[in-house]
Amino acid sequence: MNLYNLIIQDKEEIMLDDVFLDSHNKDQIVQLIKENTYSRELQEYGLPVNNKVLLQGSSGCGKTMTAKAVAHALGKNIIILNLSNIVSSRIGETSQNIKMIFDKAARERSVLFLDELDQIGKARGSDDKDVGEMRRLVNTLIQLIDYYPENALLICATNHPEIIDTALMRRFQLSVHYEMPSKEFLDLFYDKILYKFPQDLRNIGRKYSISFAEAKDHAFTVVKGNLIKKLESENIKIS
Repeated sequence: MNLYNLIIQDKEEIMLDDVFLDSHNKDQIVQLIKENTYSRELQEYGLPVNNKVLLQGSSGCGKTMTAKAVAHALGKNIIILNLSNIVSSRIGETSQNIKMIFDKAARERSVLFLDELDQIGKARGSDDKDVGEMRRLVNTLIQLIDYYPENALLICATNHPEIIDTALMRRFQLSVHYEMPSKEFLDLFYDKILYKFPQDLRNIGRKYSISFAEAKDHAFTVVKGNLIKKLESENIKIS
């Protein structure tokens, strides 16, 4: 399989201010960016730099956007790999593909973002059809993380940390937890994405107890419907 077919081609540039993070998570991400900005100076004092990060929690709450924002802040290329797309029926081939992508990221000093880590990081005592092969795959991933160079940044994401092998979880120096946004936080999000529209289009019924991604889809669907109704009304008047 061609290496570039495994990588998600996503060139969207995200600023950190575009990501809705609670104050604790934002502090952690800002610290991560600063550590990797001044990594050489910190290492001169024998201080370790966090470069293996796990983002865990609810889907649609900003994990992928966070990874993009970190890469943008550091001026680095981001390599995005959805692990659900790479798992092959031949486990050995999967291990080889992952190793090639780790090598590429390390060589280019890129930000490597592995989404859906739980797809290949399941506990080695799980009920997979071939437990032995899956164990070897997890072992390969652990070794790749262990030897990942300090001048590159690895960010992994999962919605299901509870099924990931504990030895793999211990490899991450920093873990950032994402929760479903509160009503107040969602209102701030709605305000931000709706402000660019005219007042008559931005008055929508807001949904709560949903993720940011779901809120954005809901808001834009309603705004589009309002705009279409407005255009149809104007066309009727003209005719």
